[in-house]
Amino acid sequence: MRPGEERPVEGGACASLSELELLKLRASECIDEAAERLGALSRAIWSEPELAYEEHHAHGVLTRFFESEPPAGSWAVQPHYQLATAFRAEWGPPWGLAALRPLHLGFLCEYDALPGIGHACGHNLIAEVGAAAALGVRGALEGLPGPPLPVKVIVLGTPAEEDGGGKIDLIEAGAFKNLDVVFMAHPSQENAAYLPDVAEHDVTVKYYGKASHAAAYPWEGLNALDAAVLAYNNLSVLRQQMKPTWRVHGIIKNGGVKPNIIPSYSELIYYFRAPSMKELPVLTKKAEDCFRAAALATGCTVEIKGGAHDYYNVLPNKSLWKAYVENGKKLGIDFISEDAMLSGPSGSTDFGNVTFVVPGIHPYFYIGTNALNHTEQYTEAAGSPEAQFYALRTAKVLAMTALDVIFKPELLERIREDFKLKLQEEEYLNTVE
Repeated sequence: MRPGEERPVEGGACASLSELELLKLRASECIDEAAERLGALSRAIWSEPELAYEEHHAHGVLTRFFESEPPAGSWAVQPHYQLATAFRAEWGPPWGLAALRPLHLGFLCEYDALPGIGHACGHNLIAEVGAAAALGVRGALEGLPGPPLPVKVIVLGTPAEEDGGGKIDLIEAGAFKNLDVVFMAHPSQENAAYLPDVAEHDVTVKYYGKASHAAAYPWEGLNALDAAVLAYNNLSVLRQQMKPTWRVHGIIKNGGVKPNIIPSYSELIYYFRAPSMKELPVLTKKAEDCFRAAALATGCTVEIKGGAHDYYNVLPNKSLWKAYVENGKKLGIDFISEDAMLSGPSGSTDFGNVTFVVPGIHPYFYIGTNALNHTEQYTEAAGSPEAQFYALRTAKVLAMTALDVIFKPELLERIREDFKLKLQEEEYLNTVE
């Protein structure tokens, strides 16, 4: 088969572009048919926000959703997949091609919330979009005698994105080992096929001093709060020598118990961010030197403990994002320019770690508001009826892009090549199994 030709859609007939477009239309129709159930799913998650690794309600809502999808038993659901609040739902009819390895397409759901402000990052919508896209692909394929390759549609429920990194736990447990391409989408203020989510390392810093009466004999004490304040100021001074793309932000979590007692203990929590895993250790070393200098100046001892997981930067896959944009424009999505996309503001996500082990796409989508993520206003918007149109439209685009991956072998080849080239550019292959 020459590049540019389409795979057969059904029994020996050569699939034209219009036939593939009909499959995409069917995927969109299936999502529309499930719109009420999908909206209820999103609202149920939004109405009871839960923190990382504690998403028992959301987990139950999602697993019951797939267990009850008609016909009963069509999705094979593992409700506690590697983690208590993770799950795996799989669909793949026996097309009589058992000799060929199925193409494994993964759709990811997030559903943890933020402390105090609930679903201010719209993870209820991420879960809905992942579930909807998977339903769309299934709906397009289930009536066919068989695509060119057998296909498995896999939905992974990935807890703890906001704190801890559930996807990283699942990577370490082998959950992504056999996936070929993964899809998810994140709510935002604009439509972008990619934003440069950056690498992130967090630390907890603890200073241990010596308590004493602050008025009667302060010279007998070692002030742990002074150490914390010096560390904070050291990092503020360091900012002059930081690259514009680096970010350091933190809080003093504990600074003492009473003004007339010299604090014997203080604690800070800091996040460090850099564009890539190559730069992150450089920034981390500079910051940790600031923490140690504060301990030396005050006579305190210091304990610096990194988080359980570093979040890697998201590797772009240009072939995937171009296919996504092409499909999105067909549904009327107005995307920001590539220049704006590559220079836009971003945060960090454990999806970055996923892109180091399997090709994937993590587009952003507008939900009808200019409110910013991680604000009370965005919480309200993420649960609003207006967000449903945008979420389901995004799910349709993901499903359409997945169908391109299935029926355009040259696209899958380019996606895999982009993946390899980006890993080589990162010079990080030696750390990734």
